[in-house]
Amino acid sequence: MTEKTPVLDALTYVFLMAGILIVGFPIIYAVIAATLPIEEVTRVPMPLIPGDQFLVNIKAAWINGNLGRNLFNSFIMAVGITTGKIVVSLFGAFSIVYFDYRLRTVAFVSVFCTLMLPVEVRILPTYEMAANLLGPFQSLWEMLRLDGVARWVAGHDIEISLEWSLLDSYAGLIMPLVASATCTFLFRQFFLTIPEELCEAAKMDGASAMTFFRKILLPLSKTNIAALVVIEFVYGWNQYLWPLLITTNPKMMTAVIGLQHIIPAADDLPFWNIGLAGALIVMLPPVLVVLLMQRWFVKGLVEKEK
Repeated sequence: MTEKTPVLDALTYVFLMAGILIVGFPIIYAVIAATLPIEEVTRVPMPLIPGDQFLVNIKAAWINGNLGRNLFNSFIMAVGITTGKIVVSLFGAFSIVYFDYRLRTVAFVSVFCTLMLPVEVRILPTYEMAANLLGPFQSLWEMLRLDGVARWVAGHDIEISLEWSLLDSYAGLIMPLVASATCTFLFRQFFLTIPEELCEAAKMDGASAMTFFRKILLPLSKTNIAALVVIEFVYGWNQYLWPLLITTNPKMMTAVIGLQHIIPAADDLPFWNIGLAGALIVMLPPVLVVLLMQRWFVKGLVEKEK
């Protein structure tokens, strides 16, 4: 029996529309400001009627922020982080659930504890590792006196040190962010819901561990993977602190970092219409990913394919 409550339904729609307006008003404001000249944007209050300068502001934002190159860098970074997180988490969860080895619970707890250590907390050691990936081996190199052997082989009396920098590179943007305790935990919980009889049947059919993973676990996990693709792509695209620290070459900057070049220094007049136009451009790719994969995203959160 369905209860009819027209008053309650009307109040629900009123509160829903109010929430949409509160959340969406900044975006609406940015869209309107991106269509106006700077004289109109700096007026108080700013008119809420769209203007005719949208294409002009978009072009200025694209050129001033070098958004063509920066969007490409952001896309590479977001795709790399998304792919890396899902692949590492899939194999990590597969190992924890289906392989019986010592300290596997300790390994899982150690991975899970990293949820309490965001990038901001471990930013200094992560940067030091990215600045010289072989730095931890430098002491061993000197202790074994391999530098002298290397100088003798090279025939030059020069100081030889181990250096491998990931600064200003796609590897540096992606690799430190590919580990994900959240994805590993979600895949582990999903694998635990799969009946053990399915694994036993695969063993009886002579399937190896990787065959079981490839032909059974991956197809069953596709909705979870699709949901995590949306989440991790948006996460990778919106990264600000790590790309700001690791990139000094303008050709390696991401789109989020490139927005700061659209707004001039504090002593100059800020062209907020151009800045907001650039923000709309940068916001467009993750919005498209969410819209295109919305059905899979919702399905991955509420359904389990077995």
